Amino acid sequence: MSDAPRVIQPDEARPPAGHYSHGIVHNDLLFVAGQLPIDPATGRRLTGEPVDVQARQALANLDAVLRAGGSRRHLVLKTTVFVRDIELWDAVNAVYAEFFGAHRPARSIVPTGPLHFGLLVEIEAVAALA
Repeated sequence: MSDAPRVIQPDEARPPAGHYSHGIVHNDLLFVAGQLPIDPATGRRLTGEPVDVQARQALANLDAVLRAGGSRRHLVLKTTVFVRDIELWDAVNAVYAEFFGAHRPARSIVPTGPLHFGLLVEIEAVAALA
């Protein structure tokens, strides 16, 4: 029988505004909810900032959930990257490659049209535990 899922709420993250958890650990996997480019210290949404700035913040938020859940970047197995417009992809991909370095998790890119709060990017992940 498997262990009950464990909710992950990073200390530095604001509580979710909706009915979801930042992360859930089940068995040996961490499922990270879509992370938006919102500054966790201030709650400021980075609407209006360039997509590379937004992507860095979304990935920093993802990194915080990974650490809080007992995982790390190099253990990310799969990501889904939602972008408002596929034309933004080159800039997002450059930041993504910088974030992950030599590690190349499986990935899906989903152009969505408008995202919540007028933001340009959202990133979710599945990772193994450390």
